[in-house]
Amino acid sequence: MRVARPIVLDPEQRRLLEQQSRARSLPARLVERARIVLRAADGCQDKAIAAELGIMPEKAARWRNRFLSGGILALQKDAPRPGRPRTVAPVKVTEIVDKTTQEKPPAATHWSTRTMAAAVGVSEATVRRIWHAHGLKPHLMKTFKVSNDPQFAEKLEAIVGLYLNSRACDRVDVKSQIQALDRTQPGLPLKERSLRGR
Repeated sequence: MRVARPIVLDPEQRRLLEQQSRARSLPARLVERARIVLRAADGCQDKAIAAELGIMPEKAARWRNRFLSGGILALQKDAPRPGRPRTVAPVKVTEIVDKTTQEKPPAATHWSTRTMAAAVGVSEATVRRIWHAHGLKPHLMKTFKVSNDPQFAEKLEAIVGLYLNSRACDRVDVKSQIQALDRTQPGLPLKERSLRGR
């Protein structure tokens, strides 16, 4: 029968682990890991710890060994997991971002995931992920339309000149449908019957 390596805790480590094992604000996985190490320090084997805590013996062994190799800090981090390697090169990501922000598709007002995917040779899901990561929303691009009036520049300068050259008390009011001047006639008093009708 294989015997697990023993754990010897100094008083400070035991105090910290006992505090973590009772904590209500810590994630449950950290509380569980602290309990595993405390029971291992009490001399329990991995199978007994697993039966007591309702976990697999391999999990108890993993956190015992992790503590022995890295101490309390090792309990706070999960081991890095190997993921699938990136399939889209950084050059392709840059190309998609540049194309999205600086070009328009032929015969359309903005890029869609389908048109961009066809243009750069990747899948729609890849385009969607890249746009999401960079906060791009081509369908929500804001634009400013300049008037095609030949005298637009002169009219714009005249209006801006009014604002810049006027004093603070002589501001020009350009809101439509709103009367900016004071009333020339006083307001009419309420009639008696309108007060009685209430």
